[in-house]
Amino acid sequence: MSGFIKQRLAQPATMRSWRGGIALPALALLTILSLLFACVTGSVPLPVQDLWHALPELWQGQPSTLAGTLLELRIQRAAGGFLTGATLALSGVLMQALLRNPLADPYVLGISGGASVGALSMILLYGSMWMVDVAAFGGAVAVALILFGLAYRDFKGHGSSDGSAQLLLLTGVIIASGCGAIITLILSIAPDSRLRSMVFWMIGDLSNVKPGISSWLILISIAVLVMKNARAINLAAMHADHAATLGVNIGRLRQLLFLGAALLTASAVSNAGSVGFVGLIMPHACRFALGPDHRLLIPASMLAGGSFIVMADTIARTVVAPQQLPVGVITALIGVPVFLIQLHQLRKR
Repeated sequence: MSGFIKQRLAQPATMRSWRGGIALPALALLTILSLLFACVTGSVPLPVQDLWHALPELWQGQPSTLAGTLLELRIQRAAGGFLTGATLALSGVLMQALLRNPLADPYVLGISGGASVGALSMILLYGSMWMVDVAAFGGAVAVALILFGLAYRDFKGHGSSDGSAQLLLLTGVIIASGCGAIITLILSIAPDSRLRSMVFWMIGDLSNVKPGISSWLILISIAVLVMKNARAINLAAMHADHAATLGVNIGRLRQLLFLGAALLTASAVSNAGSVGFVGLIMPHACRFALGPDHRLLIPASMLAGGSFIVMADTIARTVVAPQQLPVGVITALIGVPVFLIQLHQLRKR
């Protein structure tokens, strides 16, 4: 894999610039179209002409018509979907860079398992939605801190990059197994009235998502920070064990990648549950199409991941309307064949 990365990064700067000049505007346009599609599509269609009349009502904060009410509900859900998708996609990029494995995803180290334990415990105790969100975020952060403490020597930059990644991955798998056992215990003792909410949360659902300013701040601040370190991430990908001689602070970079991915995963999972495949297939698809240069890969993955979730959620709430499906079901049904096709294309290369 490292040879493939070196070959793609060695492409002329003009070619990478050309790709970025087309790909990013195209993905931005796709984002706008997906949000527009989400606003006009539902069990009750919203014609485009009514959409423009409803916008002033929404701007004033006083929707008085059916169109204004529908637009307020749908745009809030679409914004939450975009936030969740962009957050998971960026977390996937960071996790793949940290573990030097394009098949890694935000859930591989068990952080989502900690969030699930916290959220399901609060659902079991009949906590309100904000309590569930706080418990999920706290559980994810707790697991991240445990992982950071156990792998602190590796995060200081000691040892080879491959060895550190393998030990971190093994530690995460063990912790995820422990969280899985606790989740099974909670599901086995939960009353029937709570099981549906638990299952929907574990699959991933946007029906109650209300994106707060804190989630946007986490996404934007980490995206800006990693973009400033994109060159260092590229050097670490090309020369993992010699990046320090090229001026890269390996220990600080590993800490940034891990803590950034952990915070992003905690934020996304606490908002929408464990939505699968987004953090895996979106970075991988963008890397396959645009190359592994993180200066392009980071913003492209965020736009693609956000648009993907918005479209998937629109399908989830309309395909069997008025009943709504968990968005995680749609992302999995789309993600499995797409990822298999990507693997086949990669094998051909």
